[in-house]
Amino acid sequence: MAAERRAEVTWEGNLTHGSGRLKVDSGAFGEQAITWAARTERPDGKTSPEELLAAAHAGCYAMALAHTLNQSGTPPERLMVSAAYTLDQGKITTANLEVKGQVPGLDPASFDQAARKAGQTCPVSNAVRNNVQIHLNARLEQSQASEKR
Repeated sequence: MAAERRAEVTWEGNLTHGSGRLKVDSGAFGEQAITWAARTERPDGKTSPEELLAAAHAGCYAMALAHTLNQSGTPPERLMVSAAYTLDQGKITTANLEVKGQVPGLDPASFDQAARKAGQTCPVSNAVRNNVQIHLNARLEQSQASEKR
């Protein structure tokens, strides 16, 4: 089953002094302002394609890792995924994924293995791979269930 999601931007003016408004068809969040300065200098409450791509990657990767862990019989209690995209000289060069997980019954080596496997099944990772260097740092943390004992 194919799924299509849409977003639209209206841009006015030139690249460096113009600005745009972004909206998503789902209505999941309100219209957002985008500018060149938000991409290259300070966000000042505006977003950028890189920030939106980082959000998409973090969400997609979290779902892929949750699925990978569940399939191996060790469903996660909690996953925290942070993604950062770097724009350098007009090109997106790197994606840094920081992953922390609380997974009862799993050791750090197995968590790292699952994290790497999830990177191969995440559709956003697969879309940017071979164009952007993806760096993954995965860390298993003590689960909340273990802390209560």
